[in-house]
Amino acid sequence: GRARRGRGWVGMQSVLFLVVRRGGRMERGGCRRSEPEEADKGRLKRTIMKDWKTRLSYFLQNSSNSNKRKSKKAGKHHNYFRPSPEEAQLWSEAFDELLANKYGLAAFRAFLKSEFCEENIEFWLACEDFKKTKSPQKLTSKAKKIYNDFIEKEAPKEINIDFQTKNMIAQNIQEATHTCFSVAQKRVYSLMENNSYPRFLESEFYQELCKKAPISRAAQGT
Repeated sequence: GRARRGRGWVGMQSVLFLVVRRGGRMERGGCRRSEPEEADKGRLKRTIMKDWKTRLSYFLQNSSNSNKRKSKKAGKHHNYFRPSPEEAQLWSEAFDELLANKYGLAAFRAFLKSEFCEENIEFWLACEDFKKTKSPQKLTSKAKKIYNDFIEKEAPKEINIDFQTKNMIAQNIQEATHTCFSVAQKRVYSLMENNSYPRFLESEFYQELCKKAPISRAAQGT
């Protein structure tokens, strides 16, 4: 009897393992998403919002520090304030509107981190920085770093691009030019625009930013 019960428990574990494995799915564009049980959704939502605010603060702080280092004026400080609901709503008009806004970019990065595909925006940003590099020596070193970080097989932040494009990049970085990563950057941009961006606009993250503050009774009486 004990042996039968033991086999039954092992069988149940196998079923649970399969259920857990099938509970998550890989989305096109490299984002790994999961589907929680209904009972856990409220708790998960609170946790995600808390994590999002922590990540958003981190990305905003890094942007501020980066600008302070670039600033020639000593003591100049950059703060990125929460946008008004009207400003946030502009981000839904075009993906470029979102990426051009420092706060919007930080919010989008925080969202991608929650979906486990932040390598896409990090690669895009690295390419933007790469295209602005003037020194040939720095161009070569940055090209190799981008390749090592994002392109090569099993890179720490490997992006989802085809084998042919990876091979083309490997050849191009031997004599690096500003267009080394152009094809890959366009494809990653398209993946984000068609997959992550629409989900960002539907997310609690974005909806929170678009909420208008309730009108106070004092304001209503005026």
